[in-house]
Amino acid sequence: MTTGLPFDDYRNLLKSMPGPDERARERAAGRNQQLSAQGPALGRLGRVAEWLAAWTGRDPQVLRPLVALFAGTHGLAKPGVQQTQAMVEHAAAGGAAVNQICAAHDLGLKIFDLALHLPVGNIAVEPALDERGCAATMAFGMEAIAGGIDLACVAGVGIGSNVSAAAIMAAIFGGEPSQWASNEEGAQVVAAALALHGANLKDPLEALRRLGGREIAAMAGAILAARMEKIPVVLDGYAALAAAAILKAAEPTAIDHCILSHISTEPGMALAAKKMGLAPLLYLHLGDGEGMAAALAADLIKNAALIHSGMVIRG
Repeated sequence: MTTGLPFDDYRNLLKSMPGPDERARERAAGRNQQLSAQGPALGRLGRVAEWLAAWTGRDPQVLRPLVALFAGTHGLAKPGVQQTQAMVEHAAAGGAAVNQICAAHDLGLKIFDLALHLPVGNIAVEPALDERGCAATMAFGMEAIAGGIDLACVAGVGIGSNVSAAAIMAAIFGGEPSQWASNEEGAQVVAAALALHGANLKDPLEALRRLGGREIAAMAGAILAARMEKIPVVLDGYAALAAAAILKAAEPTAIDHCILSHISTEPGMALAAKKMGLAPLLYLHLGDGEGMAAALAADLIKNAALIHSGMVIRG
């Protein structure tokens, strides 16, 4: 029997999150109307500027964006531990795609190694994490975005994370495991996990600790901390979407400050995004995770803010 005590702080935070600044949104919307009236309509670029205003409480601007990559390993994919470590080392050395995008567009980049040598439990036979471990990892994620940033892009890195994400989506939204997993092997793991953890999955935070990896728990913490600090969030990849789904299941408005960078090639992601009411900024048929789409989306968001602030209204 679970006590729920380690999660009490997060449940309290979910009940006390700040909402959007509607006056800032209205101010940005009024300027967008003036800008669109004198030339091509700004379309979604204008709506992105309004979103920035609403969730920062000021005129749209992006001065200190951060792409945060959270890396974790999974007991259900132990052969992937070394591969995950290699992916992290590659990005840390500056060799990944996300490094090039961040360098080109003046985006901060941080990579968080979440005990890669200690995979979480195999969700088909045991919980991924205990309650205290999950709560502590969420707290780490909350601290990870400290430091005065004004746009947080969160993405996961880790072999096995997409199976955990699929299990979380199936637990929250229902449906057949094959709808959420990318292959038959993954669907079998999801089915076994759902059968094992059963009724415990009705509590979203329990679903997180039983089915998620450290990277998913850390991203959930980062998304929640960003909301408390009035920092807009860009989601990248299936694992980040699963972290957001947990928060939304716990509190329906919990991810209103989030925007989805893209729909990856992961089959369950389009369905999850639809169920969560998230429309991606980009359609580039990119692979899943590792921050590449979030970095591209962050530059688009910076441009939306610059257009909004820099265009001159003709007299």
